[in-house]
Amino acid sequence: MALALPAAVFTALLFLLPVTILLSEAFTINGEWSLQGYVDFATTPLNQTVFLRTLKLGALVAFTSAIIGYACAFCIVNLEGKSRGRIFGLVVLPLMISPVARTYAWIVILGRTGIVNDTIVSLGLSDTPIRILFTETAVFIGLLQLFLPLMIISLVSSMENLPRDVISAARVLGANWFQVFTKVILPLTKDGLVMGGTLVFTGSLTAYITPAILGGSRVLMLETLLYQRVNVANDFVSAGVIATILIVMCFAANLLLKRIAKARS
Repeated sequence: MALALPAAVFTALLFLLPVTILLSEAFTINGEWSLQGYVDFATTPLNQTVFLRTLKLGALVAFTSAIIGYACAFCIVNLEGKSRGRIFGLVVLPLMISPVARTYAWIVILGRTGIVNDTIVSLGLSDTPIRILFTETAVFIGLLQLFLPLMIISLVSSMENLPRDVISAARVLGANWFQVFTKVILPLTKDGLVMGGTLVFTGSLTAYITPAILGGSRVLMLETLLYQRVNVANDFVSAGVIATILIVMCFAANLLLKRIAKARS
């Protein structure tokens, strides 16, 4: 207990205290306790749009990551020898690269003269380059690429503990692959799904670099709106409201995923 005390003090001073001060701004207006900041946020059309967009993109990224992650994790777990380590290393490799560099790479790929638009024009699908950057699609692609490795790593860890004979047994008993996944694999790997879903969803909600670069001012999300409120408008009340909403959404997502997983057990 005594050995953990310095770490606890360090965390309290450098993390909990600043966050508490920031969040307290959301409940005080002109030095008086008030919920007017939340009322103003909820009744502003722009804030409503940004909130729903952030929630939608976070859910889509988490759902898509789960689908791709299960397929990748299943393949990795069933590889043998050095191939397994090499493929898993390729999954981990993007996490060693700066998110700024990874996000800027999408500008080269999705730009008007990028690889995607060059392919679309060369195939005759469009006479002119289409606008992909500064759209929700670009933000979705960037966030998916950014956080997909976290989902794969979480699911690989769960599937490594999956008994190898349960899938064969289910197939012998007549289950198709959809039934094998929903009745065998999914229940036995729900802990990895909860962990990966929490990391991906909360990461998508709180990421700033990717929405700022790929979405710009056209596709605002809560984290970019928070930045504007602090650094442009100097409105710490609204910033505290947005920060509080983000924190509540992150905790709510984790609790919801745990409840769903427990209900399926």
